[in-house]
Amino acid sequence: MQDNVVVLGSGYAGAGAVKSLESHLDGRANVTWISDVDYHLVLHESHRCIRDPSVREKVTIPVEEIKEPSTTFRQATVENVDTDGRVVELADSEDVEYDYLLVGIGSRTAFFGIEGLREHAHTLKSLDDALSIHDAVSEAAAAATREEPATVVVGGAGLSGIQTAGEIAEFRDDYGANIDIELVEGLDRILPNSDPELQGALRKRLEQADVNIHTGEFIGEVDEETVYIGDDTEMDYDVLVWTGGITGRDAVEHTNVDKDDRSNRIFTGQTFETDDDRVFAIGDAALVDQPGDDPAPPTAQAAWQAAEVAGENLARRVKGQPLTEWTHRDKGTVVSVGDKAVAHDVTYFPLSTFGGRAAEILKKGIAARWIADISGVGNAVDAWPDM
Repeated sequence: MQDNVVVLGSGYAGAGAVKSLESHLDGRANVTWISDVDYHLVLHESHRCIRDPSVREKVTIPVEEIKEPSTTFRQATVENVDTDGRVVELADSEDVEYDYLLVGIGSRTAFFGIEGLREHAHTLKSLDDALSIHDAVSEAAAAATREEPATVVVGGAGLSGIQTAGEIAEFRDDYGANIDIELVEGLDRILPNSDPELQGALRKRLEQADVNIHTGEFIGEVDEETVYIGDDTEMDYDVLVWTGGITGRDAVEHTNVDKDDRSNRIFTGQTFETDDDRVFAIGDAALVDQPGDDPAPPTAQAAWQAAEVAGENLARRVKGQPLTEWTHRDKGTVVSVGDKAVAHDVTYFPLSTFGGRAAEILKKGIAARWIADISGVGNAVDAWPDM
C-alpha cells in the first residue's frame, strides 16, 4: 500500500512544495493538498489590488493549474493536527489521515496586545484583505472634501507597509482623491534592520509620493476613530491598515511538535523535519534553523527557495533516502512604491542600491518568474503589465 503524503497550505511554501514533491516522488505515494482557498495567491503582489481590484485575476492562480491530476486537492480549513493518530482535522469536512505531513499554512497578523488594534484595523494577509482595503479607501475618498481630506494610517513600515502606502498613493493620484497617507513605524527607521542606503532610497520615494512618515514611537492604543502614538500623539483616521508583524496559526496550537510557545511557529532543522520524523514544516508556519543565530527569514524569497528542498525531502523520506539540508541565500531585496521600485544587493547587479526602470522591470520579473514556475509562461506573460 502506498504512503499518504499531505501538504497543508497554498502559499509560496505549500504551492512550491507540491510542485517539487510531485517532480521527485515518481508516483511512489498518494498526495493530498489541503488549503482553505482553491488558489495560490501571489501575496507579495496582492497590494496591487488595493489600487485596482481587477488585478485579482493576475495574482490568483487556481490550484488546478498548479498540481498534477494525480494529486488530490481538498478545500477546507485546518483545525488541528493530531500527530498521535496521524490525522489532519478539518472544519466541516472529513478528516484526512497521513503517513507524512508538510505544514505550510502560513501565518496570521500579530497585534502585540495593542488595545483596539485587532477590532479596528485592516490587515493584508489575503486577497479578501486587499479588496477590503480597496473598498474602505474608496469609501473614505468618496466622503472626503477639499477642507476635510480622508486620512489613511498604515501601521508598520516593513515591506508590506511600504508597498501598501505606495499603492494607496497611486490610487489617490489616479482618481484625484483627497487623501492624506500616514505611515507609522515604531522603530527609528522604515524597513527596520535593513541597509541604511536602502532605507534612505525608500524614504525618498515615499516622500515623493506624498506619504507622511512617522518613526520612533509605537502605536499604543486604537479606538474607532483615533490612533494613539507614543505618549503625546493622537492621529484621527478614516482607514487604518496594520502590517506590523506575524505570528503562527491557531491550527497547530495543540499539535505535539516542538514549537515556539508564544507564536505557535514550528521549530525545524535545515531539512524542514520537526522532532516528529513524519512531520515537516516550512514558510511562515515554521522557524527553520540556519547557520548562525537567526532562523530563515519569513519572506517570499525564502519560501520559494525552501519549497524546492522541502518537497524533495518529503519524497526522499517516502523513498527511505537521506535528507538534504537547506541554507537560505539572500539574492537581494526589491520593494515597490506604487509604480516605482527600489532594488538593493541584487545578485549579479553591479550597483548596491538602484531605482528607475531597471528596478521596476526587476520587480515585475520576480513575480513573473514565480508565476511561470508554478503555472506556466502564459500566466506570467498575462500578469506582467499589472506587476
